[in-house]
Amino acid sequence: MKSLGLLVCLLAGSLVLAAQEQSSTLDELIDNGRQWLEENIDESVLHSLGDVDEEKARRLLADLQKRFQGDYVVDLGTLKISATALLTLLEAHEETVPYAEWLRAQLDYLDVADQFRLIIPAPKPEPGKPLRHAPNPTPELERKIWRKQLEKRPMPKGIEPYVTRLKPIFGAAGMPTELVWLAEVESGFRPRARSPVGAVGLFQLMPPTARSLGLSVGAEDQRLDPDKSGAAAARYLRYLYAKFKDWPLTLAAYNLGEGRLRALMERHQARTFDQVSPFLPAETQMYVPRIEATLLRREGLSLGQLPAPQA
Repeated sequence: MKSLGLLVCLLAGSLVLAAQEQSSTLDELIDNGRQWLEENIDESVLHSLGDVDEEKARRLLADLQKRFQGDYVVDLGTLKISATALLTLLEAHEETVPYAEWLRAQLDYLDVADQFRLIIPAPKPEPGKPLRHAPNPTPELERKIWRKQLEKRPMPKGIEPYVTRLKPIFGAAGMPTELVWLAEVESGFRPRARSPVGAVGLFQLMPPTARSLGLSVGAEDQRLDPDKSGAAAARYLRYLYAKFKDWPLTLAAYNLGEGRLRALMERHQARTFDQVSPFLPAETQMYVPRIEATLLRREGLSLGQLPAPQA
């Protein structure tokens, strides 16, 4: 099997075993992945796995993104090795570079989740009962580990022009200019970054959201324009803040969606991010503490110190 086929099996096996709460060797990952693929993927597709194909890459990354929408943060740590291997392959082929740029921005989630695996012990197996998931970290522990993860990280190379251009755009929208650093979390300031579900650009706007903000997403995709994408993201954040009156909840809504966040808050009678956090998807549980740690590193500010949008 060629290199992509091997990595496909590796990633699929990692996903299978993560779902089963099992650790594994590399050979076990590959064998489980191959078995899953043989049972779920058409034989003609398996035969062509040696050829890099944008659609195949998109499907693999979509499987990875599903794990981000799972309930348990610690589960993501099992994907670190396979995602890193897949990234190397995606970066080597021009047609899959946008997906690689998205994936690179997600690796911190997997790294931090892997750290939680060492901190939070897995529940002991009980005879005759299904394996239980490791509990999610508390928001305070999330903030602590994210600060540690980013406390010595240098500014990414080549982003100064984007920060310089975007801060006046956010300011013109009445938004705290420090929120331009959202692009570091969303895309690593890579304008071409494309998620497997269709989010594009520095601020990873989905097509419906982009259209609602006045951007075209057809043949001329304005999400690829840093200035237009930044202006749209600023407007969207302003809209969300008007709904939630709170930066952590505003950012959670940016990641998860306004409706889903509101429904979870109502279901669990939560009024703050910390109260609703245990019920959020794994990515969103980590997203808000990650943004705060990024702001602390780049601007020396916490989310609580950010001012409300200006009229």
